[in-house]
Amino acid sequence: MRVSVIGCGHLGAPHSAAMAELGHEVIGVELDPDKCEALSDGIAPFYEAGFEDLLSRHTSSGRLRFTTDLAEAADFADLHFVTVGTPLREDGRGYDVSQVIGAVRSLVPLLHRPATIVGKSTVPVGTVARLQEIVDAGARVSGVELIWNPEFLREGHAVQDSLFPDRIVVGLTSPRAREMVEEVYAPILARGVGLIVTDPPTAEVIKSAANSFLTTKISFINAIAEVCEFVGADVNMVAHAIGIDTRIGHGGMRPGIGYGGGCLPKDVAAFTHRVGELGARHAHGLLSAVESVNAGRPLAAVELIEKAHGGPISGRVIAFLGASFKAGTSDVRDSPALRLAGQLAERGAVPVIYDPEALAAASALYPELAYADTAEQAVTDADLVVLATEWPEFTTDPTLPVAAADLVRRKVLVDVRNAVESGMWLAAGWEVWQLGRQPQLPEAH
Repeated sequence: MRVSVIGCGHLGAPHSAAMAELGHEVIGVELDPDKCEALSDGIAPFYEAGFEDLLSRHTSSGRLRFTTDLAEAADFADLHFVTVGTPLREDGRGYDVSQVIGAVRSLVPLLHRPATIVGKSTVPVGTVARLQEIVDAGARVSGVELIWNPEFLREGHAVQDSLFPDRIVVGLTSPRAREMVEEVYAPILARGVGLIVTDPPTAEVIKSAANSFLTTKISFINAIAEVCEFVGADVNMVAHAIGIDTRIGHGGMRPGIGYGGGCLPKDVAAFTHRVGELGARHAHGLLSAVESVNAGRPLAAVELIEKAHGGPISGRVIAFLGASFKAGTSDVRDSPALRLAGQLAERGAVPVIYDPEALAAASALYPELAYADTAEQAVTDADLVVLATEWPEFTTDPTLPVAAADLVRRKVLVDVRNAVESGMWLAAGWEVWQLGRQPQLPEAH
C-alpha cells in the first residue's frame, strides 16, 4: 500500500519505519526541516532501540522517504496515519488536541480521491466525533473515511511493539474501512494477532483505560513498597507472590520511582480530568490516588538515599546512573530519574549524571546539573551511587561493581528501580539499598 505518516516524533517516526518493514511504500510528513532532513538521511533524531537500523535500511531501499509538504503526502498515499502529539494543556487539565485537529483540517481538502485517515494519537473521548465533522465539511471528494487505531507502544520497545503487537484495536463504522485496516496490517494479522474492531468512542476509551490500569499497577506496588518499609518486609517477594495470580500478573509490578515519559503521565492526567468532567466521581478518585502515589515516589527515593548515606546529603557527590525515564530510549520527558536528581540538588547534593543515550537531552533540560561521559567518570570520588534508570550496562554487567569499587569513596548503591541482582554488588563489597526492602550488606561488613 501507499501510506503516509503525518507527524514523525516518538510515535510517528518508528511507525513509519515499521510500515516500510511490513512492505508498504511510506512517506513521512515532518514539518521541522532539520528533523526531516535527518530522517531522510537515515539518521534518528532520538534514540529508540532498533529504530535507526530500520530507518537506515528503508530510506536506503527507497521504501521510506520524508517530506515537509503535506500536499505531497496527500497526492501519494491512500491511507494516512495521523501521529502528531497531544500534550497536556498548559493548565494541566486535559489534552491539547490542536495538532490533531490541525493535521486533519489541513489534510482533508488536499485529498482528490477516496482515502482513509487513521488516527493514532491519544485523544479524549469525543475527539473522533469532532474530527468527523471536520472531514465531512472539508472533503472535496466522496469516500474519505476517518477511523481510530490507538497505539500501545512502550518507549524503548516501539519498533518491536509496532511489528509484533499483542493486539490491534480499531474504531470504525464501515466495511470499507475495515478492509483498509486488514490490508495495511495483513502481515501482522497473518501471524494470528487479534484484531479488535469497535466503534470510535470505545477505541478512545480502550487506550485511556489501558494506560490508566498500567499506572494503577505501578502505583499500587509502589504503595505496597512503602508498607514493606514500615514492617521490614521484602516488596520484591510480595510482587512475585501476588503476580503468580493470573488475575493480577507480574507485568508492571516492579516498585521504583514511578512512571514517566511522554505518554503515561499526560494520558492519566488527561483521563482523570475527563472522567471528572463526566461526573464519574469514583473513577476520578481512584485515578487521582494513582497520580498522588506516583508524585510521591521521588521523595521516597530521596529519603532512602539519605538513610543509606546515614544523614543529610548536602555537599555530597552522588554518582547518578541514568537520566532517561526508562531504559531503551533517550526520552527524558517527565523523567522520574531527572526529577530525583533535581530534588537531590535542591538538598545541596552534587549529582553527577551518566546515561548511555540521554545525556544531550538531559543537559538541555537540566543544564545546571553535572554530567559525565562514562559511568566510571560519574562514580569517581562519589560518596554514594544511585541507579536511577535500568539500563542493562548498570544492572547486569558484572564488571561495573568491581571497577566502581576502586573509584568511589564509599561502596553504597541505592537502586531506586529495584533492578539489580544484588549478589554481584555484595560480592564486590557494596551495600545495596532498594525501595521496599531491607538494606543488604556484604558478608565482610
